[in-house]
Amino acid sequence: MYCRGVCCNHWSSEERLDGKTVVITGANTGIGKETAKDLARRGARIIMACRDLERAEEARTDILEDTGNENVVIRKLDLSDTKSIRAFAEVVNKEEKQVNILINNAGIMMCPYSKTVDGFEMQLGVNHLGHVLLTYLLLDLIKRSAPARIVVVASVAHTWTGLQLDDINSEKSYDAMKAYGQSKLANVLFACSLAKRLQGTGVSVFSLHPGVVQSDLWRHQHQCIQVAVKIFKIFTKTTVEGAQTTIYCAVEPGLESLSGGYFSDCAPARCSRTASDDDLAQKLWEVSCNMLGITWQ
Repeated sequence: MYCRGVCCNHWSSEERLDGKTVVITGANTGIGKETAKDLARRGARIIMACRDLERAEEARTDILEDTGNENVVIRKLDLSDTKSIRAFAEVVNKEEKQVNILINNAGIMMCPYSKTVDGFEMQLGVNHLGHVLLTYLLLDLIKRSAPARIVVVASVAHTWTGLQLDDINSEKSYDAMKAYGQSKLANVLFACSLAKRLQGTGVSVFSLHPGVVQSDLWRHQHQCIQVAVKIFKIFTKTTVEGAQTTIYCAVEPGLESLSGGYFSDCAPARCSRTASDDDLAQKLWEVSCNMLGITWQ
């Protein structure tokens, strides 16, 4: 049974995750931290995949004090550097017997134009390409851990724009909002494509809109926008509320038949027509693999 609308702000479930291992990117702040805290409370082993180890250690301490679950570890992961992603995946594949849930949560929003270590436009590189590579490198372990889930935190921002495949790195022109929207559209298309490729493996894939959340994602916005967000925060979600759909997709029983689906407020939601374009999804898949130098049919 699906709950809909604002009721998801306080969605709850007694589902346990004892004996399960969860990888969460960007788990040191915002909805990533709240997701880690909730799943730790359910008994899971949590691998916090974070770029800032100092902030991650502070978050880990808070999670331990709140949940009493000491099976929470930190691993270095910088999604803007493919070498860091490969190093992280190598450690996980070597040290972990299983990964039952991968939550691709980390992201940046409407930052000034810059490029990743590998030359990708920063928002596309971190929000989409970094997670594509991470998923690719962990997929064999995830398959061996089936039934398993991959959860991709996207956004309603995927409706803001299309894919500029002829200028995927925004080198001809850059609009921070459109580039963010493009990266979120890529998230939804990737989740849908991946779900189709994983049919019959016992691995389910979901993408979601967490809501407009009061988090560090707004740190790159102009002060006037930040003030507006504060004024209208009655219409936004706290980080605890914003984490609910992620948690729902990670733990709610019986969602396997909806693999590839897009969720909002703890229920299936309608994504944009562009995000449902199978041909576009295939083109993005091929472009992404080419950019990352991987072979993934």
